[in-house]
Amino acid sequence: MELRPVAEADLPVIERLRTDPGLCGRFLWAGWSDPRRFRRRFEQDGMLGEDTGTLAIAHGDGLLGIVSYRRVPTAGSLWCWSIGIALLPEARGRGAGSRAQRLLVDYLFAHTTAHRIQAETEVGNLAEQRALEKAGFTREGVMRGFGFRDGRYRDEVLYSVLRSDLLGDDAP
Repeated sequence: MELRPVAEADLPVIERLRTDPGLCGRFLWAGWSDPRRFRRRFEQDGMLGEDTGTLAIAHGDGLLGIVSYRRVPTAGSLWCWSIGIALLPEARGRGAGSRAQRLLVDYLFAHTTAHRIQAETEVGNLAEQRALEKAGFTREGVMRGFGFRDGRYRDEVLYSVLRSDLLGDDAP
């Protein structure tokens, strides 16, 4: 498995993965939205902007899903990355999520100056919580009423990994 830039040929699958309620799963379904927003984003910057990015999760010639990251302000001029993942149903439950998220962490620490990477997931999404923990994330706590899905505000769990968690306190 590897991460790679999104290719134009990936766009139909990504559009379906993020807009088809039967494909994206209950925790990612946020209602109908413009599926062409992904194509417009791809045409704008290849889905690799300065403050947000999306990479394909590939296995051989096949697409397993996507991982994404966005810059989140923390304090003053500091910031961190917040990451997310969307897997095709056939890739779920096989360890692909934890491997892909760890590859993304390694990529972001290697190519950006961020010291913190975080992820948020619904309290009920136990599979994603296990995947984040396998990828080296630490559970920090519950954020009450942080998300909105299916007509209700939902509690979410905040996870993080620090550069020093992986590289030690003397990391460059």
